[in-house]
Amino acid sequence: MTDYPADQALLARLRAGEQKAFRELVATYQGAMRAVAFAIVGSRQADEAVQDAWLSVVRGLDAFQARSSLKTWLLTITANSAKNRLKQNRREVLLDDLPAPHGSIGDERFSESGHWLLAPHAWHHDSPDALLTEDELRQCLERTLASLPSQQGSVLHLREREGLELEEICNLLQVSASNVRVLLHRARLKVYATLEHFEETGQC
Repeated sequence: MTDYPADQALLARLRAGEQKAFRELVATYQGAMRAVAFAIVGSRQADEAVQDAWLSVVRGLDAFQARSSLKTWLLTITANSAKNRLKQNRREVLLDDLPAPHGSIGDERFSESGHWLLAPHAWHHDSPDALLTEDELRQCLERTLASLPSQQGSVLHLREREGLELEEICNLLQVSASNVRVLLHRARLKVYATLEHFEETGQC
């Protein structure tokens, strides 16, 4: 019996061929799968690696014994698909540290956990102008996230959006714990730099 009852219920629906269940599966895990693929093969082959992974998932559903969570299984398949793509095309170049729009800011502004020692001034959200500003900031942050080097962006996505533990990220990407911490810290600094620049100038 699996330790993941929610997964078991979804698996039963998937194995019964329920199309809604497949749509739910894709909607829930596509982002995390792309983040894993992006970290390994870069942007040009990430989508192809995810497509390969989905084919493997469909073929392997009946054999999946749920010894791990469905999410872990899907991300492991994605990592393997991406590594196979990488072996097939050694010319793929992974860029590790392209500059974000506003560069970075000093480590002295943050604690070891990556949080502000002195947070930027918050603005009020009680007017249409303020709400518009919030939307502009969201778009600005999305552009910064898109500009991050592949591994930095993927580690940040897997940690902050998907809630994976650092050990899980290390295993999926085959990166050391110290390296994952550095990648995560650099990504957070660039996001914080964008946030601070926006609060000071009102511009991205």
